[in-house]
Amino acid sequence: MRITHHFLTASSLSTLRFLPPTPQRRGAAMSWLRALSRFSSSAAERRPRFPPPGLVAASYLSTIAPSASTSSQPLGLAPTQPGKEKPRLVVLGTGWAGCRLMKGIDTSLYDVVCVSPRNHMVFTPLLASTCVGTLEFRSVAEPVARIQPAISRAPGSYFFLARCKGIDADEHTVFCETVTDGDGEDALEPWSFKVPYDKLVIAAGAEATTFGIPGVKEYAIFLREVYHAQEIRRRLLLNLMLSDVPGITDEEKSRLLHCVVIGGGPTGVEFSGELSDFIIRDVHQRYAHVKDFIHVTLIEANEILSSFDVRLRQYATKQLMKYKKEKSEYVISASLLFMMFGSSLQMLDATIANFKGLNQRNVIFAYELNCSFLFQSGVRLVRGVVKGVQPQKIILSDGTEVPYGLLVWSTGVGPSPFVSSLPFPKSPGGRIGIDEWLRVPCVQDVFAVGDCCGFLESTGKPVLPALAQVAERQGKYLAGLLNRIGRRGGGHANSASDIELGAPFVYRHLGSMATVGRYKALVDLRQSKDAKGLSLAGFVSWFIWRSAYLTRVVSWRNRFYVAINWLTTFVFGRDISRI
Repeated sequence: MRITHHFLTASSLSTLRFLPPTPQRRGAAMSWLRALSRFSSSAAERRPRFPPPGLVAASYLSTIAPSASTSSQPLGLAPTQPGKEKPRLVVLGTGWAGCRLMKGIDTSLYDVVCVSPRNHMVFTPLLASTCVGTLEFRSVAEPVARIQPAISRAPGSYFFLARCKGIDADEHTVFCETVTDGDGEDALEPWSFKVPYDKLVIAAGAEATTFGIPGVKEYAIFLREVYHAQEIRRRLLLNLMLSDVPGITDEEKSRLLHCVVIGGGPTGVEFSGELSDFIIRDVHQRYAHVKDFIHVTLIEANEILSSFDVRLRQYATKQLMKYKKEKSEYVISASLLFMMFGSSLQMLDATIANFKGLNQRNVIFAYELNCSFLFQSGVRLVRGVVKGVQPQKIILSDGTEVPYGLLVWSTGVGPSPFVSSLPFPKSPGGRIGIDEWLRVPCVQDVFAVGDCCGFLESTGKPVLPALAQVAERQGKYLAGLLNRIGRRGGGHANSASDIELGAPFVYRHLGSMATVGRYKALVDLRQSKDAKGLSLAGFVSWFIWRSAYLTRVVSWRNRFYVAINWLTTFVFGRDISRI
């Protein structure tokens, strides 16, 4: 087909628009349009027709493993061939342990395949700061492809957005199912595939513990993922804006703006401190109409920060419960007092103890008095056990009902259903049992790191706490161990039984840190709870806390993001946009 004789550029058409019409020019334009129509039709006929996304993935996987398409098994990668291909290392999970392992693995020895429902690592120590706008969400999320570039570049390395559904240790195969967004009619149907491995590392992490309390999963928000922090931020800002709507009663405002945190560990305490700072420095300025109603309650069954030094726990308690006092006349109604304190006398006593010049009798009859102090911020600490969670209130074991507008659950972690379903030996607490070299006994070429595993009782070692530094140290150790095995020719399946593994894994605690708000933090450098060591509290500890975590952020890009976010928050305040 020849259309070049009649082809006109856009500028030529623009010129024709202003030229006087003549029969010759009309003929040339019509010839050009007919030729363009014929060319478009023929190009549409030659355009390839793409199948639905599910068929694309199935075709791709069947290309990798042609023999799988004729069997009843799921499609997937083909097993590696010793002597022709590098051994395949499969990593389940993108938490602290899995990402530290992938960062340290030698990709000239292994092809790395990562399977995880998220394509990034979350820097959990700073996650609480994103809930109130101190940091942006992207500052605490590190893409896996930046941690291990070979996943997106090397021919035999991949990242699969999927969940592992089962492991066949005898056949050295993991079975996976893709993760798809949405629940509506337009949502993609997940499909299954399999990945043979030479070495398998289970770094699937853990999930929040609910202790079987009814209503927790339905009404509480956990704080372990970025989308949890996003939901907390949206709910908090929504409640602030709703409470400013005309016609809302004082009781409903107090409920909407009552933020309840369950769990007095480092995560719960740090979130409570961040929320208290947000109230003092931002809510009082930008939501002046409802600033008197917002308050935070931290409920813990025992003592907050139980792993810290006693002196640090006392300092944290005093700092969290420190209220901002304003000289103003304010009448507390009896109904508002009940909404603020509930029927818990412990909560009332704990609150009274922090106000000079007020006793229980004054507070009980406060609705008749003009109080000189306006209780605006600070965290109310309550010692109690949650019995049940309902849509707008929680019920404690003593029958106390505590209304809430935002409920954050932070009571520790336990094994996930996937970990519990695996047919491997279990350590105390239900985690995957491992030996001193982080191997899963009774099976070949399977290792476990992070919160999903613990030492077996036969090793004589205690189960390590579910901390980021434990997972990171395990990932670093296992990367070195696998590199050593690969260099000695034991990278392929069932080929490392005669290789000397070297020194076993030994964990040494580097200390604990937690911020309590108002530019104050705790630093506990003791090796264990009963050992002696350096303990600091105050502004210097806060500076150490920020400096340490800034240097621990994985990439220079995110370090820059975090530093800029801290600076802009200090100068301009927190971002209160509800997006």
